[in-house]
Amino acid sequence: MTAAANAQTIERFYEAFSRLDAATMAACYASDAQFDDEAFSLRGRQQVGGMWRMLCSATKAGGADVWKLTWRDVHADDTSGQAHWDAHYRFSATGRLVDNSIDARFGFTPDGLIATHRDSFDFWAWSRQALGAPGLLLGWTPMLRKKVRATAATNLATYLARQP
Repeated sequence: MTAAANAQTIERFYEAFSRLDAATMAACYASDAQFDDEAFSLRGRQQVGGMWRMLCSATKAGGADVWKLTWRDVHADDTSGQAHWDAHYRFSATGRLVDNSIDARFGFTPDGLIATHRDSFDFWAWSRQALGAPGLLLGWTPMLRKKVRATAATNLATYLARQP
């Protein structure tokens, strides 16, 4: 695909995300897509799309009143792309408000679908907001990162098991 088409995929993805439209977000990924961030390491559209469905559902159920997503600096070439996005939301596990600033990198298939997606953010800054005192005290430690990843994996597996 062309650079313009890959940039359009990124724009379509974030436009859908801003509306909490997980189905459109999942459709932007290749069947064997890979997603990684500080909380998740996922393989395949079923897992990646499931994560977005879970997160969008949780936001609709308990945080739609504060949800806001903005994105900028979308750039793409024939095989890769990047963007910056900011999310304001209520973290479902604690009810605490979070402002997270994320840098995204994408790799694309020849037909313009997302093959790889890596989101990077300051985990300690996120954990202080999302978890409060435990995040402040332990957010810089590998122990808390490991616990957050394990909890996220369990939550996603439980969510996916409940889906028809």
